[in-house]
Amino acid sequence: MKNKIKFLILTLVLGLSGCTESFDELNTDPNNPTNISPQYLLPYAIEKTVDRYWGGNVRFERLNIDGTMLWMQYLARNIYSSEGDNYGITPTFYNNTWKSFYTDGLVNFQRIISQSKADGNIPNTNYEGIAMVMRSWTFMLLTDLYGPIPYSQAIKGTAEEPVYTPVYDSMEAVYSGILKDLKEANDKLKVGGPAVSGDILYSGDILKWKKFANSLRVRIANRQAAKKPAESKAILAEIVGSPAQYPIFTSNDDNAVLKNTDSRPSNNEWNEVMIVGGRTDWNLSKTLVDKLSALSDSRLSVFGSPVKGVFEGIPNGLPDAIATTYLSSAATLGTYFTKASAPSVLMTYSELMLDLAEATIDGDISGDAASYFKKGVEASFAQFGAPFSADYYSKVGEISKEKVLEQKWIALFGQGVEAWTEYRRTGYPVLPAKDPRAVFENGGILPTRLPYPTTEYSLNKAKLDEGIKLIGADNMQSKLWWTEK
Repeated sequence: MKNKIKFLILTLVLGLSGCTESFDELNTDPNNPTNISPQYLLPYAIEKTVDRYWGGNVRFERLNIDGTMLWMQYLARNIYSSEGDNYGITPTFYNNTWKSFYTDGLVNFQRIISQSKADGNIPNTNYEGIAMVMRSWTFMLLTDLYGPIPYSQAIKGTAEEPVYTPVYDSMEAVYSGILKDLKEANDKLKVGGPAVSGDILYSGDILKWKKFANSLRVRIANRQAAKKPAESKAILAEIVGSPAQYPIFTSNDDNAVLKNTDSRPSNNEWNEVMIVGGRTDWNLSKTLVDKLSALSDSRLSVFGSPVKGVFEGIPNGLPDAIATTYLSSAATLGTYFTKASAPSVLMTYSELMLDLAEATIDGDISGDAASYFKKGVEASFAQFGAPFSADYYSKVGEISKEKVLEQKWIALFGQGVEAWTEYRRTGYPVLPAKDPRAVFENGGILPTRLPYPTTEYSLNKAKLDEGIKLIGADNMQSKLWWTEK
């Protein structure tokens, strides 16, 4: 279905990935359609945004597989270590990630909201609510990647009073706004309400969209808890205490995943790079292999494939001359992740349970941390189809915040962006000392954020400079707002 929709909307959305002025031209030109309806905008915006988040397939722009999956030591490079594994990135990496999230995602989600609200030309509260959830998720990604971002005045280039040089809002302000929007989206989404088409995430299941909205609220409230404890506790108590009004994920069936297809161009982005493109530049990291081997964790056999029956990983950051010596022995990425139809994951039940386990340990909610922890761990094994052994917890050890976040790191395999954010926030999992043969850029410091795009320096410098003041400097060592350590 995803593939079919893409072909249907290709001619309609061809101009939407550029500046927002194309919307005005498209909607006033009598020779073009006067409206692109939500059923066409929605699948385009979801697919473009999720594909960019999951990795993208253009060299030097692959956010996940050439950035966060390496920085979080899930994968390591066996060649071209300067492309991410040694903390080096090119301007296209952060320029085009920014551009795509704003122009392919946010502009189109905002267009759906404008059309679908009560005074829009196609009123439909369910389209409006879905687009609000996806808009919130995309803004969350942007602020977690860069820090302060254009938010309150963003995507207003075609408004009645257009804004072409938007201000930069603090991360705290962005979080406050998206928490408010997600709560409002939950209220707008009506089970049994108006039908939606083009929903390639949940196939029009509005209850699952409500669960996604509230599960995202849990993630965000937990993420900011160290900085805004009273507000976060109130949000978490409201959600956990009112499951009928604020439903959350209750099983892996609720997971927010983009179901890719066996056909191009709607195959998984990693499949496009590694199978269709034939790139074999990545192996499992030694850090991941060592940790899962020590735990006798069966997920290792899903995440990777052994060589001659043995799992060996590559240390991160090795120069090419050394890294290539592992080519004949290092474990490769598992076929679960490289097949064409492999899902692209936005959020899972496993992550939610581990968020709640952490919140319980921190005293932000009442409840049984061990119960949440076990549900999260076992849901991850089930998600990946890996057998779970009852003695696994004896190997993990006594539950603690560190253990919760270590298990979250394992469960987030594939979702490098989220794992990187959790690591930057908490300092967990504790990563091993760098291999003495490794050579790193960025002063040897694991990146803490992405630099702002060069276009902002030329088109919006005055507002950008004010945004930079909020984090101190525009480099990959500045700490972001929610950092706990």
